[in-house]
Amino acid sequence: MLLVSTSLFAQNGRVWAKGMAMTSKEPHFTPLEFTRHAVGDNDILIDIMYSGICHSDIHMGKNEWRPTTYPYVGGHEIAGRVAKVGKNVTKFKVGDYAGIGCIINSCGECDHCKKGEEQFCEKGMIGTYQSKDYKHNDEITQGGYANNYVVSEKYAIKIPKNADMKRVAPLLCAGVTTYSPIHFSNVKKGDTVAVAGLGGLGHMAVQYLVKLGAKVTIFDLTEEKRADAKRLGAVAYVNVNNPVELKGQNEKFSFIISTIPAKYDPVMYVNMLKMGGEMAIVGLPANENTPTMTSSALVYAAHRKVYGSLIGGIPETQEMLDYSVANNIYPEVEIIPANKIDEAYQNVIDGKVKFRYVIDMATLNSAVKSNKK
Repeated sequence: MLLVSTSLFAQNGRVWAKGMAMTSKEPHFTPLEFTRHAVGDNDILIDIMYSGICHSDIHMGKNEWRPTTYPYVGGHEIAGRVAKVGKNVTKFKVGDYAGIGCIINSCGECDHCKKGEEQFCEKGMIGTYQSKDYKHNDEITQGGYANNYVVSEKYAIKIPKNADMKRVAPLLCAGVTTYSPIHFSNVKKGDTVAVAGLGGLGHMAVQYLVKLGAKVTIFDLTEEKRADAKRLGAVAYVNVNNPVELKGQNEKFSFIISTIPAKYDPVMYVNMLKMGGEMAIVGLPANENTPTMTSSALVYAAHRKVYGSLIGGIPETQEMLDYSVANNIYPEVEIIPANKIDEAYQNVIDGKVKFRYVIDMATLNSAVKSNKK
């Protein structure tokens, strides 16, 4: 059994943590020491190995969705190893791999929670960062760009021992965010479907759809991703900036998933649905760039369904992770050290990253030391 140093614990059993934090809406990270709540009887302490960078981290850090409390430690795609377990824990033992996604707690009592749809908790899900933790004195949660995390075993995800730990973390957000609506819409083999936006979310959606045997068309803005689309198994790639390629796309698809994190025209994609087709929207742009649809546009695009999808509950996240590992479905990632988060954020903002950055948290101490020089 692994031993946890007593120096890790502060007063009242709180756990010392260190991470990389933003202190303003400018995407610049500096080291931060802070504490997490004590490891309760039903909790586990995870030593974080890898933490993915999601565009949501950037929106939240830049104060683009709602007021951000600084200092801010981002990261809700977390993969690591269990270092300590509470006395009532049965799901994990010390040394197991464990993950954390966007949800770290909820009321557990409402109908949504009882159905395993904690993201719709009537009291409000407690998010991995920038969330008021009403289970722990309303403290503001800090995310996974850090060396550890304390979480209830119920909200931690079991990671199989044969998982590729360097690539598994983004599954906890990007994976379930795309897996969930694909299954909600009952996409099946032979369906003609489309993915709008080939980024961190989009390239996961393509892999799940191809695995199901659907015929996938990808829509994006640049020629740079055409080869990637083919490699991932898409049957077609459409550059939306090329009017010629856009011709003939209307009333073609039974399912479209939009992962676009910027302002765009959703009606263009709605018109591409067959009668009775469904469009799932999972991309979340900054508030000022939120796309809109008029009621009249929906009337004229009659008998087509448009819905939003929000990550997935804990049971579905576990199902997605097990399915992904068993079928070798992973994000394409670039592993970076902790002292390169600033650069990574800027590349995501500028659209210079194809898929997902993942931070190797073993480099955190080096980042802290270099920052002190």
